[in-house]
Amino acid sequence: MLDLTDSVAPGDARPPLVAIRNLRVEFETNDGTVLGVEDVSFDIAPGECVCVVGESGSGKSVSSLSLMRLVEFGGGEIAGGSLMFQREKGGAVDLANAEPDLMRQIRGNEIGMIFQEPMTSLNPVFTIGRQLTEGLRVHKGMTRAEADARALELLRMVRMSEPERRLKQYPHELSGGMRQRVVIAMAMACEPRLLICDEPTTALDVTIQAEILALIDRLKRDKGTAVMFITHDMAVVAQMADRVVVMYRGKKVEEGLATEIFEAPQHPYTKALLAAVPRLGEMTGKLAPEPMRLLDRQSGGDMTPMKHDAAMRADGSDAPVLLDVKHLTTRFPVRGGLLRRLVANVHAVEDVSFQIRQGETLSLVGESGCGKSSCGRSILRLVEPTSGSVWLDGQDVLALDDRGLRRARREMQMVFQDPYASLNPQMRLFEQVAEPIRNYGLASGSELQDRVAQLFDRVELPRSFLRRFPHELSGGQRQRIAIARALALNPKLIIADEAVSALDVSVQAQVLNLMMELQADLGLSFLFISHDMAVVERVSHNVGVMYLGRIVEMGPRAAVFENPSHPYTKALLSAVPIADPRRRVLRGEVQYQPIPSPIFPVDHAPAASSYDEVEPGHFVLKG
Repeated sequence: MLDLTDSVAPGDARPPLVAIRNLRVEFETNDGTVLGVEDVSFDIAPGECVCVVGESGSGKSVSSLSLMRLVEFGGGEIAGGSLMFQREKGGAVDLANAEPDLMRQIRGNEIGMIFQEPMTSLNPVFTIGRQLTEGLRVHKGMTRAEADARALELLRMVRMSEPERRLKQYPHELSGGMRQRVVIAMAMACEPRLLICDEPTTALDVTIQAEILALIDRLKRDKGTAVMFITHDMAVVAQMADRVVVMYRGKKVEEGLATEIFEAPQHPYTKALLAAVPRLGEMTGKLAPEPMRLLDRQSGGDMTPMKHDAAMRADGSDAPVLLDVKHLTTRFPVRGGLLRRLVANVHAVEDVSFQIRQGETLSLVGESGCGKSSCGRSILRLVEPTSGSVWLDGQDVLALDDRGLRRARREMQMVFQDPYASLNPQMRLFEQVAEPIRNYGLASGSELQDRVAQLFDRVELPRSFLRRFPHELSGGQRQRIAIARALALNPKLIIADEAVSALDVSVQAQVLNLMMELQADLGLSFLFISHDMAVVERVSHNVGVMYLGRIVEMGPRAAVFENPSHPYTKALLSAVPIADPRRRVLRGEVQYQPIPSPIFPVDHAPAASSYDEVEPGHFVLKG
């Protein structure tokens, strides 16, 4: 570790590359004009990283989309202010009034952007290679061979396994984290002067996140790239930011050096944001999950719910087993050649076994592409497992016919990783949350309306949103709709696939507290799939660590976090960023490890998983 605070220069020490002045953005909705951003001003200098933080819907992404002039494609309009950008050639230009032809030259070339939801920012009908090379050929005038070589180099740069094969794949064939790395590679392709990062590491595990942050930091230091970094992860802010801009309800409420914001926050909302940050290690010595700390955003006063604090069970060993997974294996075929013959298999989930008791939370953690999401989908039979058994409340889910599976799915629901992809863009939010209730005939008429309104209240969304469409919400607000929809049928088991990764820390804390409250009140069980180790430590009874399709370590939360025994678990925990700008990890400390492939020949027969019990209930994979 190294104290780098002396090296952080104030933003006004360098002439700004970008000067945002009095920005005002408006959106026309069915309920009238909505202000997205009001009177926002800040600068970004060359070689400087300005982090913009705030809750979902605070105007962070709207500010960045305004710089790219993409906000008008989402129904917004820049109603006032200026966006001065210093071009490499041609001097300063006000992007707020720039002609479309000029913006096409600047976008992707001088200003690159990493978007929040990778599935919606990649074209589903083009291969990864086609999408990576398009900007290089348009802006840099490269030949196809030159662009292909550069695309391969970019995929290696963002630590993609088997980059040659990935170039020929389509976005739906990659995991969420892999898609995010493709989006990062696309944004960096033309070496832009300004890199806008909108939640760039949301879908990435901590080990890959550390490498991507090091890559962005190196770009900033070596090439003088200015970085506008939008995130809700305050630990990432502490590692990356020279200056921090805090936004709340469309306005800038505080701005300062990273050390000033973390050590002496002035605005009540900034204090609430920092108080809600879960820190790794704060659950040491505690037996049960605990609610997240909340502060009132207006006054800064403590508003942590205490009613279910004592209700959280420390030990669920006396509760009945709700979910029993045995030797679950899921493989995806790899086809090649003219006749599309089976040439290999992707071993996504390999010999996975675990139990979840009623009222318990089991967290699955691991890097993107390790099989976490495939495991969750296999349990629900959204993908068909190759072998194994899944018993839910005494029923073998894998043996059910279509009608039986439909009945069983009422008891188990899923919150997907990418809310925009899992919501119907043509349906109003009321209809989307009401749909499962209607499908199972549980309510109709005014009873249905009341039930949906109550679900909106539970996930802290205003009832005025009932008439809106998904594109009218921020990423975090869309995720809350997905959670409300999962709760609609009162299931016994919820599989939460990165359910809070898109939420800022204050809203994340509210949603996690809601999940723990529902667990205490209703006896809900959760399979919590995440890469956020601090959140996992806070909410889990048991933890399973996955690597290359297998569980490499499994046990009670305290045992796994306080006595990690597998080398991969140790690497995961050591890579977690620390929410303290005075304790930044030296970029040279990031160890780049080769990423092994999960693809094996058709006749490959892997050995069965065998475990050592290092302490009661704490198992580590042998070998």
